[in-house]
Amino acid sequence: MNATTGRPGKPVHLAVYDTLADWETGHATAHLARAGHEIRTVGPATAPVRSIGGLRIQPDLALDELRPEDSALLILPGADLWDTSGDLAPFARTARAFLDAGVPVAAICGATAGLAREGLLDDRDHTSAVSFYLAATGYAGGGRYVEADAVTDGALVTAGPTEPVAFAREILRLLGVYEGEVLDAWYRLFHDSDAAAYAVLEKAGAL
Repeated sequence: MNATTGRPGKPVHLAVYDTLADWETGHATAHLARAGHEIRTVGPATAPVRSIGGLRIQPDLALDELRPEDSALLILPGADLWDTSGDLAPFARTARAFLDAGVPVAAICGATAGLAREGLLDDRDHTSAVSFYLAATGYAGGGRYVEADAVTDGALVTAGPTEPVAFAREILRLLGVYEGEVLDAWYRLFHDSDAAAYAVLEKAGAL
């Protein structure tokens, strides 16, 4: 938090690249932004990219401009390119630099395979789409795979492609946006459509 303004200081960086999965990070970025976090997009370069849904995104900065000390979190969405080429390997290497610096990383869907190939899941609890998806990368972390909607181990969050709300829940917890009863209510509202959770969030000023 910024000691002067009382608002989050460093921005959250969302990686963007061709074929990125549009649906996987929207809950996280929207609610981080509502909590005061600046969201900045980082691409392979500053040229526009297109998501799997055809959205054209103009990155705010290129990957080689990104430094862990300037960021609160790096979010890596899934994308077809994680499994069809080595084009996104530099993002996995950047994730290593972030984790080495103690700065959080959140990876979902195909990005988890990228981290597996980089060796970042060998010694951390993690999840993904299914265990055999990561096993196909040849990584050494199979024993740390957890059957769960999303997993946080230290500064690393992982989730599978069908769990964007659980992915967001772990990110919001990690950055201290919501916690306890409020975080639980947020998850129940957006994941389970639990109307009773709305009153908890309204009372907490979290809507």
